[in-house]
Amino acid sequence: MAVTSAGEEVLGSFHGSEEFPIEWDEGEKELFWIYDDLHIPNPVSPMFFDIGGWWLTCDHMFRRFGTPFACDWVAKQINGYVYTAAVPADSSIHSEATEYQARYVPRVPRDPEHAGKIGAYLGWVLPHYAGNFLDWWRQRLRPEIERNFEYLDGYDTQNASFVELAVLLEDAIDIHDRHWKIHWMLNFAQFASTQALNALLEEQKGEAAAGLMGRLQSSLEDRNWDSIEDLWRMKEEIKGDPELAGAFEGETAADVTRALEGSERGRRFLEERVVAHQKDFGYKAIWSHEFAFRTWREDPAPVLEAVRGYLATDYDYPSNIASVRDDLEAAKKEALEGVEGEAGAELEGALNRSLSMNPLTPDHHFYVDQGTNARLRLVLIAIGAKLVGAGTLDDPEDVMYLRYNELRLLMADQGAFDARAIVGDRRDAREAAFAKRPPSWVGTATQTALDFPYNALWGFPEKFFAGEPSTTGEVRGLAASPGVVEGSARYVRSLDEFDQVKEGEILVCRMTNPAWVVLFTKISGLVTEAGGAVSHPAVVAREFGIPAVVGTTNAGERIKTGDRVRVNGTVGVVEILS
Repeated sequence: MAVTSAGEEVLGSFHGSEEFPIEWDEGEKELFWIYDDLHIPNPVSPMFFDIGGWWLTCDHMFRRFGTPFACDWVAKQINGYVYTAAVPADSSIHSEATEYQARYVPRVPRDPEHAGKIGAYLGWVLPHYAGNFLDWWRQRLRPEIERNFEYLDGYDTQNASFVELAVLLEDAIDIHDRHWKIHWMLNFAQFASTQALNALLEEQKGEAAAGLMGRLQSSLEDRNWDSIEDLWRMKEEIKGDPELAGAFEGETAADVTRALEGSERGRRFLEERVVAHQKDFGYKAIWSHEFAFRTWREDPAPVLEAVRGYLATDYDYPSNIASVRDDLEAAKKEALEGVEGEAGAELEGALNRSLSMNPLTPDHHFYVDQGTNARLRLVLIAIGAKLVGAGTLDDPEDVMYLRYNELRLLMADQGAFDARAIVGDRRDAREAAFAKRPPSWVGTATQTALDFPYNALWGFPEKFFAGEPSTTGEVRGLAASPGVVEGSARYVRSLDEFDQVKEGEILVCRMTNPAWVVLFTKISGLVTEAGGAVSHPAVVAREFGIPAVVGTTNAGERIKTGDRVRVNGTVGVVEILS
């Protein structure tokens, strides 16, 4: 029996192959690394890996809460893809990592008994976060985030010097760091309230609890719904105005824009409705955890495409949100039904606490994953534009292919090195990485590693025990949203392909985030390669009542556009019929 240096049984290992070679630093092989297809399914840009990662503040999270199951979370770039590993709170672990282009040694406790003792603190403090965080968020933390946004949004980057932009970049990185610390506070508080509810549901409802848990996570008032409502109101305004409706008959967003710019009424609509939507809701991209994709704030095309989609389907926001509300009320009734006395009071209290936290899931995406990352991108683009003006780069987007310290050197001395050559090589390398198929995990699997609570977001430990998918006429994943639907598949890789999705098709993609919500008004089923039962595609599919299977790992490889497929969201199976 193989064991780790800490004496734990090795359940499996993968340290590289000819098709997927891996270079290891000291101690890395003994960690369990999961391919982060949940956040960064595509090959990552150098700049995002250096300064944009969600993992950069995780040591703060684990220290703040006193977690016995991990003390840090680190990332590794392998063949262009991001893998992350939770570092157990084990004093015997010694491993290398990289943060901000610097050698980093994950913080592990010096006390060998730390994990066995600190759990008492976590259990003591976590309920306090669950009971109070919503007030902290509304009264203190969200206003802090909004003040930081006001500073970044109001900065005159066009007239700033290189040194002023250099300082602004550091400010934006500091803000990013602070907002992600808030994110983890929110995440743990919400996790605590959800876990408390789920434990009581399992105790009182047994097998029926599984079906209730997902339904009870629906939110009815949040910034995501605000965005959807605003798009719907645009759609309604267009329906009632023949001039605007005519403009939206254009085949592309560019056609619509030209038609709107050709009339006074159209120009007013663009300024009062489209630009206003961009300012309020445009700080997001097709992939939030990457700087290489343009935001809706920069490009009105996604807004116009979303409205076109709403027009094509005559999307009915009031009835949709009413349906979600009705299902949530029914789930609440089912949860409390037959549970009386002290047990009923305890369950009702846990239910109310959990429900009050539900809006924090879409809202933390809006303010942190989307809003904060987008604003850091916009600072980088401003620097890129200035470097283009100085004759150093050809495209503002080229900064995403530089490393953090390379960019700082280039701001100080625009002739410091041949940036064009570096950017060209890295663009080629990133494009070549798309041809590789990253495995779901690498490194060393142990029971401790598999038991890490957050692994469920990536579909583990189920994915580990299922093994890497084989080539058959069936794709297996996780049951995310119940129901069975048969139809034509449409594989979508990026925002540019949104307009190819037809009514009633089954969407197949790597992962979704709130920018993809517009497609949920058109599709009849959903299959993703990434995600777990509580990930974004699973939650939104349940809210829209769309059968969904998530966490399939290789659906995009197996299912092609035009294939006839049957999605069984109840058992987590996708059959390829033709």
